[in-house]
Parts: sequence; structure tokens; C-alpha cells
Amino acid sequence: MWRGRGRLVRAYYYTAVVEGEEFSPVKPLIDWLDYNGFSVVTKPARRFTDAEGRSRIKGNMDMEIAVDMLEMAPHLEHAVLFSGDGDFRRVVQAVQARGVRVTVVSTLKSQPPQIADELRRQADDYLDLFDLLPEISRPRGAPLGERP
Repeated sequence: MWRGRGRLVRAYYYTAVVEGEEFSPVKPLIDWLDYNGFSVVTKPARRFTDAEGRSRIKGNMDMEIAVDMLEMAPHLEHAVLFSGDGDFRRVVQAVQARGVRVTVVSTLKSQPPQIADELRRQADDYLDLFDLLPEISRPRGAPLGERP
């Protein structure tokens, strides 16, 4: 699909982590991504109590993603954003104004759709994640690391 159309310079993965837990379900993923060349950006998640008195965890990474996109824009020809969050429309517009093409990867094919219409319209290109499944998935039951 994209083979031969560019050169991947850097891949970022953003996530909030709950500090102080003995086991974090995201820790093995973070370790694997870091070991395999991703630039992993983390920040501590915050605990809060919602209106019903339930303990919740919040870890929004929007600002980190937006700042990194703007800082990297002078060094990029093309950025690929894996998100459907409409809050990213303005940063996509800002990096486009600096000459960067932006492809957004998310999905319209889920219920509910996971991409905001304004973000999809702002992007230079849009790829539906479901259309990428043949390229990125492994057969059911196949061991990790095995691809079709």
C-alpha cells in the first residue's frame, strides 16, 4: 500500500500511565514499542472522583501530540496522525499551513464512528483503519510476530 512512497523518520506513541501500580496492563506494550524503535511519550494519569463519587483515571495526551506536531513541522513533508479526535483539526490546519501534508487514520466503519467529521475534512488524506487490516493484522491464532 504505502511501500516505497516515503521514509519513516520517527513513530511516536502517546499514553498516560498510572503510577504506583504493581502491574500496569500497558507496560508490556510500552516496553515492546520502546524496544522496537518507537518514541514513547508518557505522562502520569490523574485520579479524580466523578459526580457520582466513583474514582476515575484521566490521561489526555492531546497537548503533547499537538506541540510535537508543531515542533516537528519544519522537518516534515508528511505527517500521519492515528486519531479521530476533532480537537486535532486546528493543529492539522496549522502544520498544513507550514507545508506539511497530513494523513489521518481512524474509522468511520465502527458504531459509533471514531472520527470527527471536521478532522476528516481537514486532512489531506484519510485512511480508514478497517481498510488497513489486511496490511497490519495477523491471522487468527497465529503467534505474535507472524504476518500473512
